[in-house]
Amino acid sequence: MRKDNVFVFGSNLAGIHGAGAAKSARLYHAAAIGVGEGRSGYSYGIPTKDHNLEVRALDDIRASVNSFIEYAEANPRIAFNVTRIGCGYAGFLDEQIAPMFNDCPANCGFDEMWRYYLGDERHYWGTF
Repeated sequence: MRKDNVFVFGSNLAGIHGAGAAKSARLYHAAAIGVGEGRSGYSYGIPTKDHNLEVRALDDIRASVNSFIEYAEANPRIAFNVTRIGCGYAGFLDEQIAPMFNDCPANCGFDEMWRYYLGDERHYWGTF
């Protein structure tokens, strides 16, 4: 994985990256066990579950998304590949989560599934 390319995934605050995109982050993008939020290796975790692996409130997820947006803005030379955080094991719908990323800078790319919610002007990388 290139150092200027970061995998953004839905995590839990306990930093247990055992399934889904979190497992991929651990196996292929150097996400550290125990780091549940923020940058670790070539990945960035946005927690959608708490320390007890219970789903977090949308307002709490939104706050974590806003922290990510600030990080992405502060690091314009890094490309961020954002997965459909919260839309797998956390059980949220795309229309609940995708709009939280409307203010992301141009260095963020998204799963193709979010094109409907974020518009054609964005960069998309997934085909799920």
